[in-house]
Amino acid sequence: MSHTATNPLLDLSGLPRFAEILPEHVAPAIDQLILECRTAVESAVASAGNGWDDFVAPLEDINERLSRAWGVVSHLHAVIDSPAMRDAYNASLPKVTEYWTDLGQNLALFNKYRALNDGPQFAGLSSARKKIIENELRDFRLSGAELPDDKKTRFKAIAEEQSMQGSRFSENILDATNAFSLIFDDQARLAGLPTDVKDAAREAAEKDGKSGWKLTLHAPSYLPVLQYADDRSLRETIYKANVTRASEFGEPKFDNTSLIDTIIALRAEEATLLGLGSYAQVSLIPKMADSPAQVLDFLNDLASRARPFAERDYAELQAFAKANLGLDTLEAWDMMYASEKLREQRYAFSDQELKEYFPEPKVLAGLFRVVETIFNVRIAADVGLSPPYAWHEDVGGYRIESVDGDLIGQFYLDLYARETKRGGAWMDDAITRRRKADRVQTPVTYLTCNFARGVGEVNGHKRPALFTHDDVITLFHEFGHGLHHMLTRVDDLGVSGINGVEWDAVELPSQFMENFCWEWDVLKHMTAHVDTGQPLSRALFNKMLAAKNFQAGMQTVRQVEYSLFDMHLHADFDPSRKTPLQLLEDIRRRVAVALPPAYNRFPNNFSHIFAGGYAAGYYSYKWAEVLSADAYSAFEEEGVLSPAAGARFHNEVLAVGGSRSAAESFRAFRGRDPTIDALLRHSGMIAA
Repeated sequence: MSHTATNPLLDLSGLPRFAEILPEHVAPAIDQLILECRTAVESAVASAGNGWDDFVAPLEDINERLSRAWGVVSHLHAVIDSPAMRDAYNASLPKVTEYWTDLGQNLALFNKYRALNDGPQFAGLSSARKKIIENELRDFRLSGAELPDDKKTRFKAIAEEQSMQGSRFSENILDATNAFSLIFDDQARLAGLPTDVKDAAREAAEKDGKSGWKLTLHAPSYLPVLQYADDRSLRETIYKANVTRASEFGEPKFDNTSLIDTIIALRAEEATLLGLGSYAQVSLIPKMADSPAQVLDFLNDLASRARPFAERDYAELQAFAKANLGLDTLEAWDMMYASEKLREQRYAFSDQELKEYFPEPKVLAGLFRVVETIFNVRIAADVGLSPPYAWHEDVGGYRIESVDGDLIGQFYLDLYARETKRGGAWMDDAITRRRKADRVQTPVTYLTCNFARGVGEVNGHKRPALFTHDDVITLFHEFGHGLHHMLTRVDDLGVSGINGVEWDAVELPSQFMENFCWEWDVLKHMTAHVDTGQPLSRALFNKMLAAKNFQAGMQTVRQVEYSLFDMHLHADFDPSRKTPLQLLEDIRRRVAVALPPAYNRFPNNFSHIFAGGYAAGYYSYKWAEVLSADAYSAFEEEGVLSPAAGARFHNEVLAVGGSRSAAESFRAFRGRDPTIDALLRHSGMIAA
């Protein structure tokens, strides 16, 4: 065991010391920090005063230490998982959950917050600190602080079990993903696949000491198969393996079916203990939406508007597949393949052709140019966040500075897929901005994606990673989250950056940033063909733009389908009458235009709602898209790269973090409430 004096997880004086952190550091560090936190809570409760400096500030200081250390452990568990790190994480997870639950249920501490809220000092607090107190009082109630002792005990057990089940759910998906691979020697089966995908498959086989090609269920491998592989049986094999991950069709130890039932039951019991009718009601209390009924009305309205477009999209695809591809029946594993062929025919370009224009260095330079222009900042490489100071050799580190050279924030960039990394793309905070005495603690964030790394050489140099346009959109999306966290000007931890922002508004900056990926003034500066160095032509850009809303109807109803499943599952689901899978099938029959095969087990892979914090909140993507499309329309009116519009967006949305409601921030920026018109227009479902 490592002695705590030399434990790198306990050194919170600066950036995490990733190069030194080992699994055996986790338990001693977390145990010590929890002990320090519990001691601080006892002191806070015993303190005579009820002012901010008497108990709120000391608790904020010590809780931040635990949050930061545990955040590092959680991050490593997600991006460079190993049996030892997984065991260390799961051994400490119940202890961390127990501490936060005990804190939220501490009635004496709750009473001190109430006394501060009702006392003479409250009027003199800043608006940010008032918002923190308001949030704390709400969260005490949601943590069961007012429950009798026996119910508190059960509430705490539920919280601990939920955290463990969520961790297992996520781990099962990663393990099931890694458990599948397909290695073969017949090159004919790769017909249609892009060269870089075939090169990566050969490299993967060689890494395993095998000849031929290796395909996996990691996104850079399976997505191109579904989109480009001419071999229909190969597409079907990969599709089935992907949609049955972590289900009864695979290894029993990875099956998430029973975990889903357990998690849903635990959430329903939590809601009952709090005196609420459903977990959806619990989930919506700290969000913009008022009720499950309001969310369902929003989703059903969007579905009714989008479905005619989705039906048209699907009919066109069926007719094309039958006439041009010889597919009398369009199966689920044909959808992406047929869609790509139709897009190529209709718009005379392919995703693969486009990908050649998006090498990683050029994309990053273009992204940074947008941010620097509209927000009047500078972005530069930061060796202090790069190897050997990062967790993997692939990681890059950067800093955001003012034009005068003052540090504003820093970010780690981890772009490539690997077997030790959970799927998807996400942003997380490493350090949050706050004022400490006479200095400001600058924010630091993790930006994580799962793109394909570069394979081979070009012109004698290592070939850069090539991004699809969807990859570029994903990168801009996650960077929007990062900007929300890094460009804050709030000095108090609880509402600084993304902290305290309503969950259904937290996607506003991320989806806002996606819009720039469709602007000529942006793309002409961030493209260079990997072989020739030529920028994207205006003609090819115009084809992209013409294809922008290709199958937008189908994409919209698919997102609505997932959102309705999530909301109904947590609002009015009765497990005695049907299974979660049957609920999803009912919703699909109502809103979907293309039904998947019966063996599809989408819920078993739906980590957003079972392991990712989006329970009864997946609707947030569409809800926030209304806000982001409307916010972006200000830039369309004033100039896409308008520094004036950028300054207002920075001042009224990014800078204020969670210090006021998202609705107030939107109105301050736009001068009015949001409307759905911009979203429908951007999606091609309303006249421009």
